[in-house]
Amino acid sequence: MASTSTGMFLPEYPQLTPQMRSVLERMARAPYPPIHTLAPQEAKANYELGAGVLEVPKAQLERVEDFVIAARDGATLGARLYANSRDTLPVLLYFHGGGFTIGSVASHDILCRELCRLSGCAVVSLDYRLGPEFRFPTAVNDAWDALQWIASHGSELGLDGTRLALGGDSAGGTLTAVCAILARNASIPIALQLMFYPGCAGTQDAPSHSKFAHGLVLERAHIDYFFSHYIAMDLREDWRFAPLNADDVEGVAPAWLGLAECDPLVDDGLAYADKLRAAGVAVDLEIYRGVTHEFIKMGRALPQARQAHADAASALSNALGCMPAPTSPPTSIPTNKP
Repeated sequence: MASTSTGMFLPEYPQLTPQMRSVLERMARAPYPPIHTLAPQEAKANYELGAGVLEVPKAQLERVEDFVIAARDGATLGARLYANSRDTLPVLLYFHGGGFTIGSVASHDILCRELCRLSGCAVVSLDYRLGPEFRFPTAVNDAWDALQWIASHGSELGLDGTRLALGGDSAGGTLTAVCAILARNASIPIALQLMFYPGCAGTQDAPSHSKFAHGLVLERAHIDYFFSHYIAMDLREDWRFAPLNADDVEGVAPAWLGLAECDPLVDDGLAYADKLRAAGVAVDLEIYRGVTHEFIKMGRALPQARQAHADAASALSNALGCMPAPTSPPTSIPTNKP
């Protein structure tokens, strides 16, 4: 039996890799309260503190620049540009995960550096506004405003806004799927929508939500917590929150999906891949075995994370027609445990 930080004893998951199991055991021993038991501001702060613990070393890039994008309501949205050359580059607009409640450009800095380093494209990471202060559909509006800005004004930053991809993990994957549909409607060409374990449904009805409900990184209680701080119950069938409910996905950008086998969201991700394929959209689907939600931010401990970085970067390079710039890899992965 495995213990979690809530003190509950839960059955083992035989699918987990030894490395993933070790991560979960260390998380269970850590003297930190579960995020879903904290007030939102505490949850945000705690997530930021732990966000880089299991990441690969930080890649050094030619350009890392903070700037702002204007939102439709006059707010300014923080963003960070990553590029490994001064050339005009195609760009990935990236939306971080965190259930629309936690997460930031800072929490996903290393991941965005890796995608930039490995793909050769530029990356723009967006600090869209979060709940509970900014509820649905603010995050969607911010993401869409940023996409339109990059497409129209990317050249001001040395970016090729005509060669554009969208990407994100978890809630950021939701925003990716939604913006791909909006871009199709607005005739903004998108070369690729890249999604790590996206949230695609407004309910927790799929079997994986029950199968992996407890004892892993993302639990049912976390999902309930995030949903409650972002969106009212009567709005959860809106396709801008649940892309599986979109009426029509024909003609959206080709998709690359990287899913975690031991994740409440895995069945929803599979269903969305099927929905895209049924509409004639090209889909490249990878399921990383024996790992959980959030695994792509655990590259120091999990080879599957490093493989997912490489797979996603390869998909970006192929879709955007870019080559990785000459660069030294990050410092080799430490073998000591955190």
